[in-house]
Amino acid sequence: MFGRKDPDYPLEEWEPVIRSSICTGEKVAGFKNRHTGTFEEVMLIRTAEDIALFRNKFGLTEETKIKTIY
Repeated sequence: MFGRKDPDYPLEEWEPVIRSSICTGEKVAGFKNRHTGTFEEVMLIRTAEDIALFRNKFGLTEETKIKTIY
């Protein structure tokens, strides 16, 4: 996906979340629409560094809560 620009996710409309599989433990970071509940997957999470990358990539501060959904 060379040259692809990541879409904007204004926090008024989109909540940053980590979706975790109960069965496999796989985790993906993304955004959940506050109005429709739609989840858009952004990246796979394997390490704490991946979470830091997610925060950095989308301008999320340490104060921004990222909840885990199942």
